[in-house]
Amino acid sequence: MKENLILVNYKVESEAYQALSELKRETSNANYTISQAAIVKKENGTLNIMDGFVNGAMTGDDTWKGSLIGSLVGILGGPLGILLGGSMGMLIGGAVDANDMAENASLLEKAGDSILDGETAIILLAQEEYETALTAKLNNFDVSITRFDAAEVAAEVEHAREIEKQMAKEAREKMRAERTEEFRETVSKKSEELKNWFSHFGKKE
Repeated sequence: MKENLILVNYKVESEAYQALSELKRETSNANYTISQAAIVKKENGTLNIMDGFVNGAMTGDDTWKGSLIGSLVGILGGPLGILLGGSMGMLIGGAVDANDMAENASLLEKAGDSILDGETAIILLAQEEYETALTAKLNNFDVSITRFDAAEVAAEVEHAREIEKQMAKEAREKMRAERTEEFRETVSKKSEELKNWFSHFGKKE
């Protein structure tokens, strides 16, 4: 058995919803078990979860927050994904040269690149005995399917979260430093203003 995160790109949005319904009707058999599945859509550059299920149950926003797919989508649509775009996979996966980019591209990089604005996809977390069974089910529609090692994706997501925390910390420190410098400049300016104000009174003889 192998745990995979599967990205399925759809040309027709309604077919993604139909496929999700079919997947939910049979989340487990001798060939595969689906733990999570979500329809995602990129709108105005942001990736959003539109529908989905976890462990066979339809879910709300709170359930997705703690899931691997929810965390992944959060990173892709968050400040790190927006800031770094296609280079995010290189940052998270470690330094690679230009010749290794295609080979070492992560799901974070590929997902961001492969889902264009206005397009729809399904992301699945599944354990598979034979990939052909789930592929055959997904191929009922005109789709492109990409599989990734789920453990590697989970590690990338964890690493990305740490990077986001570091980015937030550095941003706060920079803002505090700038506020401190700005405050000092303001104090100096006010001091000069007060001195000028009092200079108008002059000294009494």
